[in-house]
Amino acid sequence: MADEKIPWPHAPTHQLATSGTYFVTASTYQKLHHFRGAARLKVLHRGLLKLAEKFGWQLEAWAVFSNHYHFVAHSPAQEPTAQSLPAMLSELHKKTAAWVNRLDKTPGRQVWFNYRETRLTFQRSYLARLNYTHQNPVKHGLVPVASQYPWCSARWFERTASAAQVKSIYRFKLDQVKVFDEFEPDADRWVVTKESGDCADSVAALQKRAPVRGTRAYACVLDCGDESAKSPL
Repeated sequence: MADEKIPWPHAPTHQLATSGTYFVTASTYQKLHHFRGAARLKVLHRGLLKLAEKFGWQLEAWAVFSNHYHFVAHSPAQEPTAQSLPAMLSELHKKTAAWVNRLDKTPGRQVWFNYRETRLTFQRSYLARLNYTHQNPVKHGLVPVASQYPWCSARWFERTASAAQVKSIYRFKLDQVKVFDEFEPDADRWVVTKESGDCADSVAALQKRAPVRGTRAYACVLDCGDESAKSPL
């Protein structure tokens, strides 16, 4: 009966033979909250952003939670396919799984389930999913305003895009976006503090700021918890 808790009834087939812009969702096994709390969210968030840079994926929007994450990104410009995505996510999942299992003293426990990707081929679909991802913390009831959530791209987007870009993208209605998102992120143990809640101002090695499309997004490295000091990323 445990299979009923798995986000997808079977492992999705990945279609990565073509380069382009992708919307990606990944879930923990049985939607368990392995990344509950600010320190663990920090590590998962930072790991996603660092590995996207390492593998050449240009992030446009992202949102990281206790049991899943979403992002919109362009595949590497110099590669004809998106085949590097599995390697990027595999490294992220292996390292973060080993880390939380070490913290929880549960060696070998399955942490991640799988991921699902969609290639975005129409501009409206792309823009709608940008807004969906930016606003995901609001959808899940974690914050009233997306930019208040430290582990998503909304604050970065609002600071780096033009006012016209922000207004245009935020205009898209979320209820018309068809996305598998049957998750309930945990809100009990993450608290926006001066340290964790204002990440865009707190790190010397802040991202290279850029407009929203066509350039690589580098996100900040948070510093908000003892667990993160032992992190693999």
